[in-house]
Amino acid sequence: MSEIAPSTWMALCGLVCGLMLGFAGRYGRFCTLGMLEDSFFSNDRRRLRAFALALAISIAGTQSLSALGIIHLNGSIYLSSSFSVVSAVVGGLLFGVGMALVGTCGYGTLVRIGGGDLRAIVGFLVMGVSAMAAMSGITGVLRVRFMDPLALTLPKGYTFSLGDMGKLAFGQNWHNLIAGLIVLALAVWVLKSRAFRASPKLVLSATLVGVAIVLGWLASSVFGSDPFEPIAPVSSTFVAPLGNSLLYLMTYSGSTITFGVGSVAGVILGSFLVATATRQFRWEACDDPRELKRHMIGSMMMGTGGILSVGCTVGQGLSAASTLAISAPIVMFAISLGARFGLELTMTGEWLPAFRNSLLIYRGTAE
Repeated sequence: MSEIAPSTWMALCGLVCGLMLGFAGRYGRFCTLGMLEDSFFSNDRRRLRAFALALAISIAGTQSLSALGIIHLNGSIYLSSSFSVVSAVVGGLLFGVGMALVGTCGYGTLVRIGGGDLRAIVGFLVMGVSAMAAMSGITGVLRVRFMDPLALTLPKGYTFSLGDMGKLAFGQNWHNLIAGLIVLALAVWVLKSRAFRASPKLVLSATLVGVAIVLGWLASSVFGSDPFEPIAPVSSTFVAPLGNSLLYLMTYSGSTITFGVGSVAGVILGSFLVATATRQFRWEACDDPRELKRHMIGSMMMGTGGILSVGCTVGQGLSAASTLAISAPIVMFAISLGARFGLELTMTGEWLPAFRNSLLIYRGTAE
């Protein structure tokens, strides 16, 4: 066991976390776009409460272990002294619109692949390639040229977290207090719903997702602290890891396996196991070229937007949020706006009515 590289251990941990997420996505229908659709158009917020429960668990677990010194979040991409609001908003809007066009996010794409959806395989390939292009390819040049110079920079020793921002503004680091209040508020809002409490699948899936996020940070701290092979702390996200997975498959002998690659494989496998066990597995494909075009454009927008915003609905909405990074609420708000517009656009087919309808809080009748 001592001969196994830390990166391999990280990948195995990613596989375990991915299995949990794949199970939650398939069995409990844990889906960010689904929760937004339910909330926008039917005023049904049960899946939104499931996301809130996962968020509460991830924050509570991550911050508790961090306060005890068991996990270390310093060096995470979400806790940086540099942050571009413009890049976060533009990336979030792109990701949200793309998510609506595809019908799911990067995480949901992997869940769909596990169920036999061939459209999702195309989306996976396009999203992975566009993510790599935005990181170090031709669109990456545009990002570095026009987005990165707009980033704000804090004094040395400070990061764009709620705790550090409070310390800068008021001279007090209320990090633990802020985390406790957020968890308490989320828990109260979630548990006061009788309809949600009566949905055991949602409760179980949300719990598994929250625990998976915490386990990601824990694995990073345990196996990433090797002085000879240090690994930056990470947890689940599904934008860059899609591109890294493709790169690993193509250049196995010259690449290093990562937590993200393991988590991608784990989500697909977890979803596949549930789909076959419940007889939900079936091959699906696009109905016509128009649908294929929509999936490809949406996937490209998600891959590009996810890199600009440094994360997706899982990466920013849960992993970054669990560190109390201020990027999380900004990106998630932008994703929600983009998704609302994208959903309206797919239903109306016209830009102006879609924009007008997307300004409403929700459209439809409560069930």
